[in-house]
Amino acid sequence: MIDMATSTTPRGGLSLAATLLTGTIALYMALVAFGNITDFGTNQQFVRHVLAMDTTFKDEDLMWRAITSEGLQDAAYVAIIVWETVAALVLIYGTWLWAGRDAVRARRMSTYGLLMVMLLFGAGFIAIGGEWFSMWQSKNWNGLDAATRIFLFSGIVLIVNQLTAPRAETSAT
Repeated sequence: MIDMATSTTPRGGLSLAATLLTGTIALYMALVAFGNITDFGTNQQFVRHVLAMDTTFKDEDLMWRAITSEGLQDAAYVAIIVWETVAALVLIYGTWLWAGRDAVRARRMSTYGLLMVMLLFGAGFIAIGGEWFSMWQSKNWNGLDAATRIFLFSGIVLIVNQLTAPRAETSAT
């Protein structure tokens, strides 16, 4: 019998859930990164409009925040794509570790990847895009609903990943 308090190979439902949910976010991020690389122009326009704040209410007290340099806008977009790609790779590796029954390393890698996704969608799109660049004011270039969905889904997956931690591991941290 496996002692779950010391085992690195849990075989219960939570481990399976962590594997499948982490894999789902990994797939999503891989597809997002792939789409942004192969169809660069579509979301490039999204990033440009959000940063330029050209579809907001154009409040004089806020417009000083706008970034109108296409070079800076494109640099931000490339940085987003790199972040998405790295997050996808970390999550793919975490999923592989879950499938290989190395729960301790799987949890660590999955946590890193999920936090990367949550930082991108929470800090990047919801806080910076939504509030700093007033994306919420735009009818055409508003990604807050999508960002919130991915942020919340990633948070749920992070919780499931942490629920699989054996008692000895959680008390050591």
